[in-house]
Amino acid sequence: MAAAAPSPPPVAALEQMSRTKMFGGHNLRFRHHSATLGCPMTFSVFLPPSPASDLPVLYWLSGLTCNDENFVTKAGAQRAAAAHGIALVAPDTSPRGLNIEGEADSWDFGVGAGFYLNATNEKWKNWRMYDYVVKELPKVLSDNFEQLNTSRASIFGHSMGGHGALTIYLKNTDKFKSVSAFSPVVNPINCPWGQKAFSNYLGPAKSDWEQEYDATCLIKKCNKISTPILIDQLEQGEDDKFLAEQQLLPRNFEEACKAVGAPLTLRMQPGYDHSYFFIATFIDDHIAHHSQFLKSA
Repeated sequence: MAAAAPSPPPVAALEQMSRTKMFGGHNLRFRHHSATLGCPMTFSVFLPPSPASDLPVLYWLSGLTCNDENFVTKAGAQRAAAAHGIALVAPDTSPRGLNIEGEADSWDFGVGAGFYLNATNEKWKNWRMYDYVVKELPKVLSDNFEQLNTSRASIFGHSMGGHGALTIYLKNTDKFKSVSAFSPVVNPINCPWGQKAFSNYLGPAKSDWEQEYDATCLIKKCNKISTPILIDQLEQGEDDKFLAEQQLLPRNFEEACKAVGAPLTLRMQPGYDHSYFFIATFIDDHIAHHSQFLKSA
């Protein structure tokens, strides 16, 4: 007698937390248990009022102290997403509720500050936001939303989330069609935020930091990037204090792109700050940027 076929893996159970209509589509928020992070996680999805199948997915990664709701309520992205027929997905920024000693002692490390990496320090072993975004969340989406085509995906983000979007894209150009960012942390091995996070999550070996989670280092290995990278950045330090504090270092990334011929559109925007007011001003440009690559995929 032939052996029975193996049972398919169970579909992740989702708890719907909210549903609101907007621009003909719907904002949905869900909670599920993350096997990757070992805790409940929330994420938000905007489904546009367009085809019932084959919707491309645009992931948004938020910055320090944020959760999945900041982007949904402040960026004003749904109008453009509805017009272009793109689903928006916004995960949280870190595990929550694990009660690890020191997880909430500072605003730029621990809860709300996952840095979209896989921690190797045993204490922070649940901080695996890289695997959550790249592996687990797309599977949760494909298992639960028949209308989504997670093989047609792009990614963008802000500040720490811009760092996450760039590094995830550069390491997974087979999974993501395009990338963009607002005021991203592009050279974290050389900025205070990155040095604090990486030394705690990854340990003291800076060679590990460079090889895995620094966009300026990663782009130097990518000589086949053909899709333009779009970055909007504040022009002066008095407008964005984090630029003045050498947290963002956009020119380092620009020089690295030039060295390998990677196409980069770096737009220095005068007078704006680091907030969602800045993001909302240019969000339509970013969604249009991704649409051209998602629709041609």
